[in-house]
Amino acid sequence: MAQVLAVGCGGFLGCSFRFGLTKLFDAFGQFPIATLMANVIAGFLIGFFTGAERGGRWMTPHVKLFLTTGMLGGLSTFSTFSLETIRLFAEERYLHAVGNIALNLALSFGGVVLGLAAARLLFGENAA
Repeated sequence: MAQVLAVGCGGFLGCSFRFGLTKLFDAFGQFPIATLMANVIAGFLIGFFTGAERGGRWMTPHVKLFLTTGMLGGLSTFSTFSLETIRLFAEERYLHAVGNIALNLALSFGGVVLGLAAARLLFGENAA
């Protein structure tokens, strides 16, 4: 139960921060800068937290769940994807790393296209 609470509380903060970024950068309108900022910040933080975890003993398993799965998961899952891809490159698993990039991009975009199509089928042409 403590793990669920750690992830949930962290997720609340991450989602709230992302919402705040969206409101802050709404004025830019032509480019999704809030999403870009969320992904870049989350990428930086997951790298920092991973390095900090390796460098010391201050990060308990619950703190790690709170920060990474919770807060950064709420902010952006792109940070996890980025870290996993960097690890594949570091392990010299280049085909896996490139495949991970290609599959994440293609399938994520494909999922959006399919979701939009499903919404249009269910709710009419004005949906999505």
